[in-house]
Amino acid sequence: MTNVVLLGGNGYIGRNVTEKWLKEDPNAVFYVISRSGKNQLTNSRIYNFAADVSDYKAVAAILPDQVDYIVDFVGRPESDPATFEAVNDKPAQVMLQLAKDKQVKAMGFIGGLLGPKSFLDGKKRIADQLRASDIRTEVVEPTVVYGNGRSDALAKLVPVFKFFGLFMKNMKPVLVTEVADELVSKLVK
Repeated sequence: MTNVVLLGGNGYIGRNVTEKWLKEDPNAVFYVISRSGKNQLTNSRIYNFAADVSDYKAVAAILPDQVDYIVDFVGRPESDPATFEAVNDKPAQVMLQLAKDKQVKAMGFIGGLLGPKSFLDGKKRIADQLRASDIRTEVVEPTVVYGNGRSDALAKLVPVFKFFGLFMKNMKPVLVTEVADELVSKLVK
């Protein structure tokens, strides 16, 4: 059995990664931890828990003894540095501590190539900190992620991003299935 912990894994990218991984590894079991503990995916190999992913003790208390992989999907742009740290840095720090404690095979992290400079710099800083650890860290850095049911305001701008993506790599949108494929293949290599 392969135990996979997904912090914030019931969001858009997390659900797609879970679907991909379920197909790739019939022995994988998922512990999805989020504020709500609710997940649109239902499968006998998915366990959903409500916990504050920035609280090490709360997350550690619900994990199995053995954890093979842990992925941090939590993050969003925040202009206030203290809020950015609470939303982005803290879950990554919790992931790193859990990864050390559980001696995981690898950690996964979602960075970014498009967004406010403070967000991109912060995500890069966190990814660099994770990579500096003794634990293998795989980072995926998408631009605008679309497809597989995304229908928010950003998804409606995908044609514009596709046009600009012809000229600027960091503007080219990427299908969520490609993001999921890349992350899963990097982690389980």
